[in-house]
Amino acid sequence: MKLKSSHFLLLISILLLASSCEQKPAIFKEYRTVFQVGDNPTWSKKVLNDSNWESRIERIPKGEIFWSRTRIDILKAPEEFRPYGLRIDAYGEYEIFWDGVLIGRNGNPGQEAELPPEGELWITHGIPMHLSTEGEHVLALRLSNYYFPDHVGQYELEIADYEDLLNDLLIETSYMHVFAGAFLIISIYFLFLFLNNRKEYPTLIFSVCCFLIFALVITVFSKDYVPIHYSVHVIRLQIINSFLLGITFLIPTYFSMQFPYSRRRLSLIVYAVLLIFFWLIGGHAFDFKTVSMVLSMWCFSFGIVAYGVYKNVRGARLVLVTLVLSVLVFLATGFVISLYTGLGLILLGMLYLLTLNIKAQRLAYENTLVQSTRLRLELLKKNIQPHFLMNTLTSLIDWVEESPKKGVLFIEALAKEFDLFNKIEDQTLIPISQEIALCRNHLQIMEYRKEIDYAWQEEGIDLQQKIPPGILHTLLENGITHSLPLEDNSIKFTLTYESSKECTSYTLLTFARSVREGKSVKEGTGLKYIKARLTESYHSKWDLISEPTDHGWKSVIRIYA
Repeated sequence: MKLKSSHFLLLISILLLASSCEQKPAIFKEYRTVFQVGDNPTWSKKVLNDSNWESRIERIPKGEIFWSRTRIDILKAPEEFRPYGLRIDAYGEYEIFWDGVLIGRNGNPGQEAELPPEGELWITHGIPMHLSTEGEHVLALRLSNYYFPDHVGQYELEIADYEDLLNDLLIETSYMHVFAGAFLIISIYFLFLFLNNRKEYPTLIFSVCCFLIFALVITVFSKDYVPIHYSVHVIRLQIINSFLLGITFLIPTYFSMQFPYSRRRLSLIVYAVLLIFFWLIGGHAFDFKTVSMVLSMWCFSFGIVAYGVYKNVRGARLVLVTLVLSVLVFLATGFVISLYTGLGLILLGMLYLLTLNIKAQRLAYENTLVQSTRLRLELLKKNIQPHFLMNTLTSLIDWVEESPKKGVLFIEALAKEFDLFNKIEDQTLIPISQEIALCRNHLQIMEYRKEIDYAWQEEGIDLQQKIPPGILHTLLENGITHSLPLEDNSIKFTLTYESSKECTSYTLLTFARSVREGKSVKEGTGLKYIKARLTESYHSKWDLISEPTDHGWKSVIRIYA
């Protein structure tokens, strides 16, 4: 899947979600609901004096029977052969009466303590044609609420064409599952991207966010095909709020990584404490928890992205637009619609930032390939430059004329150096043993050329380590070029290796008389090559120190963990 496909899939899902939320004209008007504890079959009748019934009951213990009555005006009679339906969302097991006629049963009211849980929290009942005429009607429920005695009278109802109620439910669920599926696909895709590059934590956070939104949508809308008894509804709501807790924390965390600012860790800790506070308080006030966490997420994210706009960070303006659009959706629609649409818009902005990062990484990789090719050519050029070849061949002619046996050894050393360079020129990292062999062989060649005694020693070398090719060789060349022999006509090089939890270091000491005394030291081609090689392999996690000492010169390469 290409990133453009991810953008397209997410955008289509958001549009499908928006198109599934059309508002239809109301066909009924609902009045105040009243309650009465007790059980009397006559309370189901249409004509009943319920003026002394209570408008609210705080608690009904021990699963006792209670009744509710709601006066409803039907504003438009149903079309022929298209009866109305009643969808009700109620805590408890109940029997439902319409104008005194039993039209549905959900569980066993009053027997919950003796019988296992039965019935569903969401259910649709049909209203007989002759009972749904235009005018006033009465909806009466005979209920018991054994598992949540303090949730008395908490129910919602909707009246519409019976087939439309069922079809709309199916269509809405289908759209939301397409919406969730898009997030699942994107989550898996970016998880694989992260597994290929485990240092890209924003990619992992984005993948987890997409998966949590997928899980959130599935958990919310699985109620339409998975029977859920009201006794487990609170557990379901706790799971939903837990998913939201993760989403509302990870989205600002993602933005804080894309638009870094000072004291980022402290602000995220404070924000996490605030979210956990909202998540824990309020008991069963899940709507309050949800709104509090979502608004906190939006405010914190807006502040971070606004800071990114202020700092002129690439992509910040578009992300700020998605945040503003999510607010406009919230003002224009209900909270449920705006929640999923807003999350989709925000993740679209997050995806845009990821595409910018991936594009930058691709360009950096292409530049690295060009740089790597250039470095290989530079390494090869260092060894076969005309000046080096001319001086070496001139010395070789002299040795062949004066001492043919030493001339043969000179030729063998030269051939060995070319062979070593041929083996390492296309490598990014080589074993330290190969680099040391290259240095020793080069000193052997230079002894024949300059007739100076060169000595090489190493201390504490870990032969399992690898380094970029030619960097110690380049430091050695600099030591030879910019040093004069001691009084005994010798120049000594010592390489030491040290390792700690923070870094590993290579120190090359040159024991000689320096020709740089009194002169300013400029960065030559050799040092530029070393820095380029270190950057290629270790990015910015390295350090190079090159400075004079009393005994000659010291060069230190540190590679950080």
